[in-house]
Amino acid sequence: MEVFADRLAARILEKKSQVCVGLDPRIDLIPPFFLAGNGRNEKDGGQLSRVAEAFKQFSLAIIDAVAPHAVAVKLQLACFEPYGPPGFSVLWELARACSRAGLLVIADGKRGDVGASAALYSAAFIGRPAVSGEASGSGPGFDAMTVNPLFGEDGVKPFLDDCRRYGKGIFILVRTSNSAGAQLQDLPLADGGLWHERLAGLVNYWGSGLTGSSGYSSVGAVVGATRPDAVMRLRRLMPAAFFLLPGYGAQGGRAGDVCTTFDAEGLGGLVSASRSIIYAGSGARFAPAAAAAAEQMKKELWSAVRQRHG
Repeated sequence: MEVFADRLAARILEKKSQVCVGLDPRIDLIPPFFLAGNGRNEKDGGQLSRVAEAFKQFSLAIIDAVAPHAVAVKLQLACFEPYGPPGFSVLWELARACSRAGLLVIADGKRGDVGASAALYSAAFIGRPAVSGEASGSGPGFDAMTVNPLFGEDGVKPFLDDCRRYGKGIFILVRTSNSAGAQLQDLPLADGGLWHERLAGLVNYWGSGLTGSSGYSSVGAVVGATRPDAVMRLRRLMPAAFFLLPGYGAQGGRAGDVCTTFDAEGLGGLVSASRSIIYAGSGARFAPAAAAAAEQMKKELWSAVRQRHG
């Protein structure tokens, strides 16, 4: 079975792109005509269904628009979960739509727990849910997911097992893009290192058995694009990890800040942008504006890699 890292590497080289589009639909940001007549009473199940349908139609248009330029789509679970069963149904429909469009699909839920609970979280997105005591024959349609490592190896192992069984990937939170993350992630340790650096060493170890022919592992790391110093340092600590780099565009990350994580071929990471792409335009022209923003980001990143590596 082809490992996730090799599928990702092949898509990057094929499209000459490291763009990951964050799909985060919100009722106050999507074009208002999608919600015309829908109302916003979240206690009304009928209204929830109509909002979920609006998210679906908006998101499908974005997927079609960015597919020529992006490698992956990151579906933010928090945007769908408040809308209950209709929201979850749309989430799964969008995952399938991304796959049909040739895009890898990342579930961004930052899940984590211990033992059996972690296994259930993994089964929900990259594994196989149990049916009649056995794993079902088909998975939920996601290629990878984000994972919270706070429970240590006990909490990460079920995700690693499903990566190995089903050719999936995970991105473990290491150094996030929000400034308050430093309160924990930058804590100094007794040996002189930082908490997130110790975590990077664990990610490198956990991923050692899931390396593909590309030389990269299916165990990746979430590293904020807003801290170029951390990006460079963490690349040295995790040489085989694909980085998922949020914070590009609206949060201030730039091509020059992240290109240090890519090798001479352009491999090594995905750069995630949401608002700067999916809300690049308004009104009826929102989809062409998203396509243009994704294409521009693709060119900026690929050009920065070429300039760095000659």
